[in-house]
Amino acid sequence: MKIKYSLLKEDRDTFARLGKIKTNYGTFETPMFMPVGTAATVKTLSVEELKGLNAGIILANTYHLWLRPGEDVVDSAGGLHEFMKWDGPILTDSGGFQVFSLAKPKDISEEGVHFKNHLNGDNLLLTPEKSIEIQNKLDSDIAMSFDECIGWPASYEYCKDSVERTLRWAKRGKEVHKNQRQSLFGIVQGGEYEDLRRHCVEELVKMDFDGYSIGGTSVGEDKPTMYRMVRYGTKYLPTDKVRYLMGVGDPIDIIENVCRGIDIFDCVSPTRLARHGHYYTRFGKMNIKNSKNKNDFSVLDSDCDCYTCKKGYSKAYIRHLIVSQETLGARLLSIHNIRYLIRLTEEIRNAIKNDRLLEYRTEFIKNYYGDKGLPYKENWDEFKK
Repeated sequence: MKIKYSLLKEDRDTFARLGKIKTNYGTFETPMFMPVGTAATVKTLSVEELKGLNAGIILANTYHLWLRPGEDVVDSAGGLHEFMKWDGPILTDSGGFQVFSLAKPKDISEEGVHFKNHLNGDNLLLTPEKSIEIQNKLDSDIAMSFDECIGWPASYEYCKDSVERTLRWAKRGKEVHKNQRQSLFGIVQGGEYEDLRRHCVEELVKMDFDGYSIGGTSVGEDKPTMYRMVRYGTKYLPTDKVRYLMGVGDPIDIIENVCRGIDIFDCVSPTRLARHGHYYTRFGKMNIKNSKNKNDFSVLDSDCDCYTCKKGYSKAYIRHLIVSQETLGARLLSIHNIRYLIRLTEEIRNAIKNDRLLEYRTEFIKNYYGDKGLPYKENWDEFKK
């Protein structure tokens, strides 16, 4: 079954949307945050723990699963759901972001992208057709088109040529997409140029994808630039399809981009930060390794309903685990961080339902950033109707 998106409510003050996604594995409200399971696992966590965090869709990485264990192994296991024992929906990215980080501009051609396998140095070629073929065999619920991820900054002419290539690749990928259980999303590129973003949207919509993603953000730009790029895409997208912002998970970025019309988010940050001893609270991001936590037997966040906090694991104990390089420390912080971002989107949904999203945004900023205020200059015109 293809996913079905229903728009339940539009925020009265911003471009935020409350929606519902019907998938092969249940129905979920948006906005939502998707934990990232790069190699068919969210690092250090079991699928039972993910269920306990109220995770909906999770993301797996096409590039990494192509190289190891290989899409044919996953296919033989019965697809990703059976392979990893996850009975919820799965989204697979196209592999493009990883490939472009390994390739040089001269390696990008009309055919695809030539690059070296980061595991053994083999020369590889990933094409739009190959990316879709891999995702068909992985049997995810949502597959992504293969696009050129434009870095920042990039000239207008480069972005223009890149968008046209992305559109040609999207058409080629759609033509070979054969998995009828799987939805396929188009990816909007165009850099920081509104006319290119609009052109990309209009051409992708003509191809009638099952949903659309905003690509080419979190590639080095500052926050105001990111927010403009997002709005340049969402303002032209259809209202009856889901909108996905790729690779964005900073709490303020989730709030700001919900206000600009985004429905779903993903990012590796909650588990990556956890492995380095960082964790989210309503009063900002904290470092568990600070010496002040050595004798602090309080929980990470008294308002948090995650297993780590409800069980009563103390800052002192988790600090000890992280400093000692014990895996349990990263697990406990990962549980907390993922639940924090999922709960953030739950609170955003409730704020939209109760017509108080801007109030919620103001309260969040006051708590998270304190007297310092936002680390960027906001532009109200971009997200207020």
